[in-house]
Amino acid sequence: MKELVMSREEIEEACIRIGTSLNERLKNEERLPVFICVMKGAMNFMSDLIKHIESDILVDYIKISSYEGDKTSGHITLKQDISINLDSRSVVIVEDIIDTGLSMKYLIDHIKEKYSPKQIIVATLLDKACERKIRVQIDYVGKTLNENKFVVGYGLDYKELHRNNPYIYVPTKEEVEKMDIEVAK
Repeated sequence: MKELVMSREEIEEACIRIGTSLNERLKNEERLPVFICVMKGAMNFMSDLIKHIESDILVDYIKISSYEGDKTSGHITLKQDISINLDSRSVVIVEDIIDTGLSMKYLIDHIKEKYSPKQIIVATLLDKACERKIRVQIDYVGKTLNENKFVVGYGLDYKELHRNNPYIYVPTKEEVEKMDIEVAK
């Protein structure tokens, strides 16, 4: 039996709740807000979240890397930058999971240094607050995790596997070993 962290239903509820809050917050924007998906992990969350946004928006992607297998390296590398000019726009960074806070701090600082956004809003599906190394802005959270467990599914991966699961769970040691074999094929 899988140790379920978030079911399909819980994920959908979080998307509706966060989307409703963002609708209220962004309803009087003069310029279209930009939703930035942190690739690849947040792609499922972003896709489902924006279905609940009632106003027109722009969408872009940024790709960074800080993980090696199932551990964070502490070093952030920008792999693909944003292509839309964010000056004077509200920016919503959509992330799958925030743990140490280092990646989110990097993203916020990067956007502030390169652009002059009206505001930066952070929405994350999972907040692993127990792993936080630095204080970081988080405006909307789908679920807070109080234990440091490695999770996969719904965009979160292990060596690119299990992003397509419709729920989030904690893989067993045996499942991780099986994934290692699959990747090595």
